Amino acid sequence: MTAVYLLIGSFFFLIFIRVPIVFALGISSIVTAWYLDLPFLMVAQSIVGGINVYVLLAIPFFILAGELMSQGGISDRLVKLSQALVGRFRGGLAMVNIQASMFFGGISGSSVADTSSIGSVMIPMMKKNGYEADYSTAVTVASSVQGVLIPPSHNIILYALVAGGGVSIGQLFLAGIVPGVFLGIALMVFSYLVALKRKYPKGEPYTLRATFTALRESMLGLMTVLIVVVGVVVGIFTATEAAAIAVVYAFIVTFIIYRDIPLSRMNLILKNTLGTISIVFILIGTSSAFGYLMNYLNVTSVIGNALLNMSDSKVIILLLVNLIMLILGTFMDMAALILLITPVLLPVVTAVGMDPVHFGVVMMLNLGIGLLTPPVGGTLFVGSAISGVSIERLSITMLPFYFVMIAVLLIITFIPEIVMFVPSHFMK
Repeated sequence: MTAVYLLIGSFFFLIFIRVPIVFALGISSIVTAWYLDLPFLMVAQSIVGGINVYVLLAIPFFILAGELMSQGGISDRLVKLSQALVGRFRGGLAMVNIQASMFFGGISGSSVADTSSIGSVMIPMMKKNGYEADYSTAVTVASSVQGVLIPPSHNIILYALVAGGGVSIGQLFLAGIVPGVFLGIALMVFSYLVALKRKYPKGEPYTLRATFTALRESMLGLMTVLIVVVGVVVGIFTATEAAAIAVVYAFIVTFIIYRDIPLSRMNLILKNTLGTISIVFILIGTSSAFGYLMNYLNVTSVIGNALLNMSDSKVIILLLVNLIMLILGTFMDMAALILLITPVLLPVVTAVGMDPVHFGVVMMLNLGIGLLTPPVGGTLFVGSAISGVSIERLSITMLPFYFVMIAVLLIITFIPEIVMFVPSHFMK
């Protein structure tokens, strides 16, 4: 028990004093291994073994494809398409923001990338049309969570890896579609009610010609999602192969067809991609070492049994699991949490009858909400940097959005058909 307290206590202490999570995971693992008199070579082997997995090759490819698309002008075209579809309603620019995030999230798979690309276009546009800066930013960061649900999402691949071979990446991709769209619709309904109350302006009237023009210009970008998801689901190629194909396709669309940026911008794209990849993979490595020690000390089964012994009610257990993920998501990185808590919580939810694919989507939304909450919410900080709105003010403006998103979370938790309908009908 001393080793357990040392492992978990040192980790949370380091997080509390603002040590980066990568170092917190690594230091707590090394200190605990030293206390247990385990060879440090085992820690090093756990780190290397954690990243030496074939399916993880899909992650850098998906990140690169998303970066190519976000730099290559696709966000502007998706905004125009969204404006043609929903811009005519009162408060239409907020709906345009949400729908553009829905489309772009399916390309980038990243909440932060979505906020950076869509936010840089939509926040100034909304402010110019009379929307408050804090509200415009809140709409942008809240809608960006669709990016971690709608495929392809590299976080879903991480979950599939940790959950084991029995969880299909193709099923997870399909399972995220309806909840992602449902979240977008809920946010649009809420933004419409706010627009009625605050009397935000209407947009341009709907025209069929403008819609077809915008659809034609953005179709090549949207095809990225179809290529990846259909290819994986039908079995034409694996997730890793799909990611590589997505990179080639994104390169052709960005530099040969759209040509909004010069080829020299590829240096910046690769630099940004490598920066993101390095963070993700060092997190995977140190999380693997930490997870190895948790298994060595039998922590995962103890926590799981404790949760199951708290109540016989499936509803209570699922509420507790959601609460744990929501709390942890407020101060820990999403990738690290997927790697650390999946082995702990997945046996708990499967014991009460929850499908692993269903749980994967619930986890994505839980941790996606965590990306928007202080003190560590990365997406919140990006939105603040783009708009110039302080974190404190933005956090207060976000409060009603949190309620909407948690309501959606509870609905998809307790109505599994919303998540499982598409994968159960299109992929056995």
